[in-house]
Parts: sequence; C-alpha cells; structure tokens
Amino acid sequence: MNEMIAMKVGIVGVGLMGHGIAKNVLARGGFPLVFLDHPGNQPVDDLVGLGATACKTPGEVADASDVIILCVTGSPQVEAILTGEEGVLSRLRSGTIVVDCSTALPDSTLRMAAAVQAAGGRFLDAPMTRTAKQAEEGTLNLLVGGDEADLRSVRAVLASFTEGVEHVGPVSFGHRLKLLHNYVSIGFMALLGEAAAQAADTGVDPAIFVDVLAKGGGAGVALQRMAPAIVMDDVGTVPFFIGNALKDIAYYRTMASSSGASRTIADGVAAAISAVVESGHGQAYISELARLLRKTKPTA
Repeated sequence: MNEMIAMKVGIVGVGLMGHGIAKNVLARGGFPLVFLDHPGNQPVDDLVGLGATACKTPGEVADASDVIILCVTGSPQVEAILTGEEGVLSRLRSGTIVVDCSTALPDSTLRMAAAVQAAGGRFLDAPMTRTAKQAEEGTLNLLVGGDEADLRSVRAVLASFTEGVEHVGPVSFGHRLKLLHNYVSIGFMALLGEAAAQAADTGVDPAIFVDVLAKGGGAGVALQRMAPAIVMDDVGTVPFFIGNALKDIAYYRTMASSSGASRTIADGVAAAISAVVESGHGQAYISELARLLRKTKPTA
C-alpha cells in the first residue's frame, strides 16, 4: 500500500468529468497529483488546496508522473496531447502507464498505444460510464482495455474515483465497448425525445405518456433519465451536450464502417441529432430533445 500511495499521478483534462477524478485521486486516494493548466479546466482552487500542482505542458505532466490519466474530448485531442511537440511522449518516463479515460476511436487508440509502448510506456484505454455527478462522488465505472498486469498496477489509483473497474479485453476494447454503450444510450434517448415530442404535439399528457412506457416495453434507464425533462422540463438529470452525443455517434459510425457492420439505424440517429446541432442547440443537454424535436421549434 505504501508503494501505491507513493505513485505520482498526472491528469490532462480537468473538465466536467476530469475535475471529479482529480479531486478523488487527491482526497480519497491520497496520491500526489499534477495537472495540465488549460483554459478548458473547471476551477482548480480546490485541487490546488489539496496539494495539486499545475504544469504548463503535457510533457511536464509526463515528467512528474508514474500514471497519466487523459480525460479529454476525443481522438484528435488525445493524439495532440501524446504526440505534439511538447506532448506526453516527449518526456515520458520508462514504465509510465497512460490511462486514457476519453471517448476515442479504436483505430486511433491502437496507434497511440503503439506510440506509448515505443516510447517505453504502457497504455490502457479506460473510458467512463456515468456522469459528472458520479465523477465528483468517486463512483464512476470504467471499461478497461489492455494488459491485465498493467491494470493491476494502477488499480489503487483507479479505485480512488470509481465504483467498478471491468477488464473487457485487449487495448482498444474499452473504447469499442464505450462506443457501443453510448450508441445504445444516445439512441434510446433520441428515440424517446422524438416520441415525447410527437406525443406533446398531439396533446398527449406527458405524465401519462411516461407512465404508459414505464409499465410496458419502454421502461428502462433511458426513460428514468429522460422523464423529468419530458414531464417537468427538468433537463439537469442528463448533463450531456447534444454536440458531444453527435461526436460519439460519429465515432460509432466510423467504427462500424471500418468493420463493415450495418449502421442504418445509427445513420438515422445521427441525422436527427445533426439537425438539432445545426439549428444552434449543440450545447443543450440531450434530455432537451423532447422539446427541441417538437414541430413548433423553440427559440435559442
């Protein structure tokens, strides 16, 4: 345990999800932490108060870390952080483990894992399920792809901000399963949003609509999360931007195309969400689809 506590952790991406991860690495795990100073970060005064140190470049983060957690938007950001001029790989120490908690393209993940290994490090893809609320509570779930021995060596760090950590296969399988998960989850919520909009446009009581689904084949987590928005216009239960949902569906469609899989339904979900984003609502939460897909379009 003392050896684990001495492990130095770095994080790149202290946003909505990364802030909770960083806070729990410090407060619950007791690990020394450095983070990349970036304008996209959430306020970090609490992290600094807990002993965290800011770094100017990803390379500086790497120079100070035994474990590096990435929690950024997607594959372009991961690639830039790792392979940029002052990126992680420019100063990666031998044996350092990179844990990519972002949502990324599996093909890119394989390339980045090879680059990390060539530089003397090790790589795990460990995308998250659940929301920013669970990140702050330290109860995220991770889907981990990579070598089991590498996972064992960082389990104490991961335990500080998770409720469940599941090893799902070799490198890239964490990201593959995250895209499958998000496709199903986003697809369910898009379908519910469109159905709720149609119901509202025809005068169906939203509470009755939700009750009928809950007692039948429409029951499930997606309905539970969407119900407050449908019935009471409370959209805060699913704090996930529609623009990010569109990105994840695009990643899923790319993955499906690469393997020659059917993507007909995914194309339909993408078309519906794209129309909402193009109308200027990319920063709305996905639960707002119940309102945004109505015939009478809301103002921005």
